[in-house]
Formats: sequence, C-alpha cells, structure tokens
Amino acid sequence: MLSSPRKRPTTGLTNPQQLARPVYFQPRVVLTWVFTVGWAGTITFLSTGAYGASATGWLLEQLLSSLHIHLASSSFEFIHFLIRKLAHCTEYGIFGLFLYHSFTFRRPESWNTRSAVSAVVVAGLFSLTDEYHQSFVPGRTASIKDCGLDTFGALLAMALLYVGRRFQGVLARE
Repeated sequence: MLSSPRKRPTTGLTNPQQLARPVYFQPRVVLTWVFTVGWAGTITFLSTGAYGASATGWLLEQLLSSLHIHLASSSFEFIHFLIRKLAHCTEYGIFGLFLYHSFTFRRPESWNTRSAVSAVVVAGLFSLTDEYHQSFVPGRTASIKDCGLDTFGALLAMALLYVGRRFQGVLARE
C-alpha cells in the first residue's frame, strides 16, 4: 500500500540526524585537535637539548648585548631563571586552553567545568611524561617542581578563561 501523498515515507536515509556527521568529525573539532596535538609536539620539541638552559642563556645574553644592556652575573641568572619558569607556565597555559577547547566541542562558547578539570589533569599528566622524557636528554634534567609549574600554568589559564567567560556573560546581559 502507498503512503499518504502529503507524508513521505521515512527510510532512514532521508532522516537528517542520520545524514549528519558525528560532532567529533566536524571540521572545527578536528582542527582544534590538530592544534592541540601540534602544541603537544611543540612542547616535546622544546624539551630537547637545543632548548636547554645553556642555549636559552646564550640567547638571552645575545639579546641583552644587542640592546647594550649589561647585568651583574647574579641579576642575569635570576632573570634567566625567571624567563625559563614563566615559559613553563605560558606553554602549559596555552596547552590547557587547547585541551579545554578540544574537550568542549558541543558548546564551546559556554563554560564547562568538566572540560576545564580534564584539561588541567591531562596537561599535568603530559607534563610528567615530558619531564620523564627530559631525564633522557643530555643537558636537560627532570624536575617535579617544573611539573607543578606546568600544571599551575594550565590551572591559571582555566581560571582566566572562567573569569573571561563570566565577564562576557555580564556584558551580554547589559
């Protein structure tokens, strides 16, 4: 028997929900994961011997010299130490943000506590593996303190993102 002329029969092939790609195959989600994995690769690359303390010390020395800035040895060492530790916070803060956006693929514009906690945990675990990797690299040392600093960087990024989203919500209501 034929169906009513007004209503088309559903075969499953015309159902829009079955034709749509799963959310994790959408280009935005795939691109977000590509950037996240790419940043993890960048962190791993920066953990090689080419970016050890002696290399960054030389680079800082060249930069200060080109700017005609001369520092006492103790001041130079302190600034060098500070820059290296801020780099840990920054690179893992960025990694935490990439992870957050990778985990929040359904509604990326709203705050998601579960995604934020997951991002901090994954960044912290990745930091542990990165420090373990550094223990095998000549000229580099592994430090649990650096893991704490890395995790703090991811946590700080989540806190800043949360405050930003809250502020954005307040502005939207005005």
